[in-house]
Amino acid sequence: MINDILLSGNKAKGQRPYFFDDRAVERVLNITMAVAGELAVTHERLDTLERLLLTKGVLAQEEIERFEPTPEQAYVRQRWHADYVARILRMVQQELEAIQQPIENDRNMEEILEELGRS
Repeated sequence: MINDILLSGNKAKGQRPYFFDDRAVERVLNITMAVAGELAVTHERLDTLERLLLTKGVLAQEEIERFEPTPEQAYVRQRWHADYVARILRMVQQELEAIQQPIENDRNMEEILEELGRS
């Protein structure tokens, strides 16, 4: 099974800048904003689809409310859910990686620019 949290995205080199004194506050705020962004996009798309379907008479509101996914559809939803959680928890994953590889993540910007200039 694929560990979506481990594959949740690459991290910029160097240390993450923090804007709050308490890193836990920053972490929770970032996660909350990631969830809010995902929810806003999803809500807008869902609203568009339901309005189009209802306006064109393709579906009735009751059909939408009573929908049950097939096993294949349920699997696709499950995969999407795993990806979604991985994106939301991306910051936590990156901090865990920084703890596991402290030398790699403690380099300053000048070291990184120098390395990039050599390649």
